[in-house]
Amino acid sequence: MVDYKDLKLKASSSPHIRAKEDTRSVMLDVILALLPALAFAVYNFGLRALVQTLVSVAGAVVFEALYRIAMKKPQTVGDLSAAVTGILIAFVCPVTLPYWMLLIGDFFAIVIVKQLYGGLGKNFVNPALAARAFLLSWASQMSTWAVPGSRAALFGAVDVATYATPMSYLHTNDLGGLEGIYDISRMFIGTIGGSMGETSALCLLLGLVWLLGRKVISWHIPVSYVGTVAVLTFLFPRGNDALTWMLYNILGGGLMLGAIFMATDYVTSPISKKGRVIYGIGCGLITVFIRYFGSYAEGVCYSILCMNLCVWLIDKYVKPHRFGVARKPLFGRKEAAEK
Repeated sequence: MVDYKDLKLKASSSPHIRAKEDTRSVMLDVILALLPALAFAVYNFGLRALVQTLVSVAGAVVFEALYRIAMKKPQTVGDLSAAVTGILIAFVCPVTLPYWMLLIGDFFAIVIVKQLYGGLGKNFVNPALAARAFLLSWASQMSTWAVPGSRAALFGAVDVATYATPMSYLHTNDLGGLEGIYDISRMFIGTIGGSMGETSALCLLLGLVWLLGRKVISWHIPVSYVGTVAVLTFLFPRGNDALTWMLYNILGGGLMLGAIFMATDYVTSPISKKGRVIYGIGCGLITVFIRYFGSYAEGVCYSILCMNLCVWLIDKYVKPHRFGVARKPLFGRKEAAEK
């Protein structure tokens, strides 16, 4: 017989996990999963990629610490969530982005998006993606891409040759031009232009294997997200070869990074398996719609942010049915359900 007086229960904000792991251990696993992509970014763009990541992490941690001190709240930098946000902000930005802009993104993500709503577990959109959307106010700096293999200066003015990304070719339906610059193997390995941490699908997939093996995330969101993009781009290609068009859309842009590390954020994604599949499909649909019909070449950032805003609705209508409790109708009056 259990003596309930001796039970020690601790109630905290989400994410909730029924295991020995805590928020810090989960975030540490995410950081480890991001290390292959970081290592490749350093190989692809030089040491500035590492410095940019360290600056972003330092900025995110400092802003969270200062806010908690100013508001006289318990310190939370030890849970490593701010460090993860800092890494992801660096990953979704060009390696040529000035450090001061990166720090503005850190401030927006940590203070405005996360802390002002109560801290970890209370934000309703992904902080790193919200910061990227905000940083697009500086459109020219956020769309200046370094040539793969270039070595940008660590400090001072960044003067490197810029390069077109695969998404710019796909946006103009120039599949032939894209194939002439990047083949599928280069797209998969990642020796291409783009945001710092999104180029190597191989390294991002290694991170996915780690997160799945550690049971930090489930397969539902990444598979439904990438699968939806794959199906739509294969059925409605804008190139001569449907399979090639599909592969370039999957490997190009921030799809892999977004599907594995952004859309799976505990706080801003559904809690049920069915809800996660619906959420992933929604992200995939919006991504393809933006890529096909929008003026913006990429759609991952805004698709995830849009679906973040729909999570409460998804959770409401796909929550598990409690035994012995009558289901409420989605539409109509209560009398309709009784009939």
